[in-house]
Amino acid sequence: MTHMDPTAGVASPARSGREHAASKLDPDAVPVLTVENLRMYFPVKTSGIIRRTVGHVQAVDGVSFQVPTGGSLGLVGESGCGKSTTGRLITRLLRPTGGSIEFQGRDIAQLEQRELLPLRREIQMIFQDPATSLNPRHTVGAIVGAPLVIHKVLPKDKIIPRVQELLEIVGLNPEHYNRYPHEFSGGQRQRIGIARALTLQPRLLVADEPVSALDVSIQAQVINLLQDVQKEFGIGFLFIAHDLAVVRHFCPEVAVMYLGKIVEIADRETLYKRPHHPYTQALLSAVPDVKQAAIGGRRERIRLEGDVPSPILPPSGCRFRTRCALAREICAKVEPPLLQIGPRHKVACHFAGELGHAPPQPVTMEVCGVDANGSPTPGATPDIQLNEPGFSDRWLDLRTGQPAGS
Repeated sequence: MTHMDPTAGVASPARSGREHAASKLDPDAVPVLTVENLRMYFPVKTSGIIRRTVGHVQAVDGVSFQVPTGGSLGLVGESGCGKSTTGRLITRLLRPTGGSIEFQGRDIAQLEQRELLPLRREIQMIFQDPATSLNPRHTVGAIVGAPLVIHKVLPKDKIIPRVQELLEIVGLNPEHYNRYPHEFSGGQRQRIGIARALTLQPRLLVADEPVSALDVSIQAQVINLLQDVQKEFGIGFLFIAHDLAVVRHFCPEVAVMYLGKIVEIADRETLYKRPHHPYTQALLSAVPDVKQAAIGGRRERIRLEGDVPSPILPPSGCRFRTRCALAREICAKVEPPLLQIGPRHKVACHFAGELGHAPPQPVTMEVCGVDANGSPTPGATPDIQLNEPGFSDRWLDLRTGQPAGS
């Protein structure tokens, strides 16, 4: 793994016309980021002179995951599920209500502002809209070079050469450092945002829908660029997106969010071919399947009924139950744990199973200590942590109902 010295020149990653293969998973990689039981509640206040708090928007509620060093985790879900808020919490643009954010062995969740300055060199963010995330009054040189000035990494006479190197790394003409953002196309502006994020050579990049505002052809170029940068410098990525096809290509592991919670997380092949949560199955059914269209026929679209509930007053138990065709009494009484059901597969559903093969009885009865209706079983003790990040060597085999693994 190569780490670039911000004070030294570097060679540009390869940006040839070769096809970029999908990113691969390294199961032995050490996590650069471990998030556990992360929560963000925004207060809802009354109007008037005396503003009282009357509720909370539970934007993120009990989220846990890991991002491997030099690897990528995709975070997907419909609008309003808490993806972008999660990204802003990790970069500490927001202070979390609770939970831990362990970055390279240190919990950064509750650090004060003065303690965050060194952290800014290690964690950076690529924003969704390049037009609004770049200051129109500043030149590209000033925008990309600002982190070097703030952190006093280089003397002033070396900042412009360093900016030109960064522009070349992201595929822009280094002589255009004195131009303004409006003089560039949308794809070029996003490359400027990427160059700014790379200035201090971070260990972790939070990419908040970095290609959603771009044309499809430009999307491919930016994704290829991000892959090149990741391989060259060993940067970990939290990749937030709506486009499931882009996430499948870039991220070896994917987590699915719904109403502030992760409902399923798995390696790419498992999640896309054998999703076990009904919400994940509905999301994937909406993705056009070119291969299926070529051989004839069409995959059946799963249409969810109703609207997403309010995060101010989410449903009891399972938050997806108000739109789920499998919902039963237990779903309203007991929140389903994020249960590991494979080597790298977790799902939060009482009736987890492949599409069309949902089990007749809840698979979570034993681990939750309840019966099929969600009532506590006398003498039973729940034996699972609901929000442990990462994966264990043992899991529950849904086919046999018994523990599996080493």
